[in-house]
Amino acid sequence: MPKSIYEDIYKDLKRKIEKDIFKYQELLPSENSLVQTYDCSRNTVRRAIQCLVTDGYVQTVQGKGVRNIYRPSQQSVFTIGEIETFRESAKRNKMNTYTKTVLFTELTINESCSQKTGFPIDSQVYYIQRIHYFDDKPLILNHNYFLKECVPGLTKEISEKSIYDYLEHDLNMTIVNSKRIMTVEKVTQIDEKYLNLNINDYNCVAVISSQTYNSDGIMFEYTQSRHRPDYFRFYDNAVRK
Repeated sequence: MPKSIYEDIYKDLKRKIEKDIFKYQELLPSENSLVQTYDCSRNTVRRAIQCLVTDGYVQTVQGKGVRNIYRPSQQSVFTIGEIETFRESAKRNKMNTYTKTVLFTELTINESCSQKTGFPIDSQVYYIQRIHYFDDKPLILNHNYFLKECVPGLTKEISEKSIYDYLEHDLNMTIVNSKRIMTVEKVTQIDEKYLNLNINDYNCVAVISSQTYNSDGIMFEYTQSRHRPDYFRFYDNAVRK
């Protein structure tokens, strides 16, 4: 599925805001200027701007234009409203990162696992445990389940690079939406082991459980991300309707 023009404009404007090309509190170029710059329609520019508004990057000011209200975070931050990969978040937060896969295997979904993940019983999945490091600190432990029929050829090597890059560029999958639940749970032995947690300092972790769907309406992934509490912060931009 080809990407829409407004998505490219949105990403380019977002990049310029993050790189401080458009300064904080300054107005973005006028709508007429953006139409000329990107050689597109006004509606296309407006859709791109609306995406930035939703993300909390800009605010439309009646009679004045579009103001940059983006402020970079001082900690690693993951956005709620987007399906953002680990590498994309790390790049946005200007942090050095790498991923280590400690388990890569195949499973058949049983009844209890079906209730947990949402995959039908007897589904064939890849089960992966990965540790994400930010600036050499192990901050996230991921338990990934990927439906084998949707991700042929997935390997441990790919899992240590970027699974989503493989899905989108090698398999041409369109990833559409992700349903997420955020909880706080007790530290497990595996959390202690891989996240270097001292149970005397931290007895809980922040947990994001997500079911992710492709453009065919198929849930191809269930992931439970377990985050160190001292580096956990999710960002959302709420708009009063």
